[in-house]
Amino acid sequence: QVQLVESGGGLVQAGGSLRLSCAASGRTFSNYHMGWFRQAPGKEREFVAVISTSGMSRGYADSVKGRFTISRDNAKNTVYLQMNTLKPEDTAVYYCNADTNYSRRGGPYWGQGTQVTVSS
Repeated sequence: QVQLVESGGGLVQAGGSLRLSCAASGRTFSNYHMGWFRQAPGKEREFVAVISTSGMSRGYADSVKGRFTISRDNAKNTVYLQMNTLKPEDTAVYYCNADTNYSRRGGPYWGQGTQVTVSS
């Protein structure tokens, strides 16, 4: 089992920045590819970003490419999502995910989510 706890969400004005963190515990963190997903009200959960176990490979949804950056610190068992130039359409609950496969589908381990609200 991998336990994931997100933090760093909040209310920000359009054009602002936030950094989300996801702390992992349980199994060996460096064995898992890590991802961020989000779910807006009335919409399905969608892929945001993924990072490989070593951090060498990263992937982004087209909607956030150039604005968001995913990173990880294996010594701290933590993955981050730096979000810049935020837009109202980025408003959602953001979830951290751990997967043994490098993919955009998401693996079996999820955090509880952190709310991000961007005001116009």
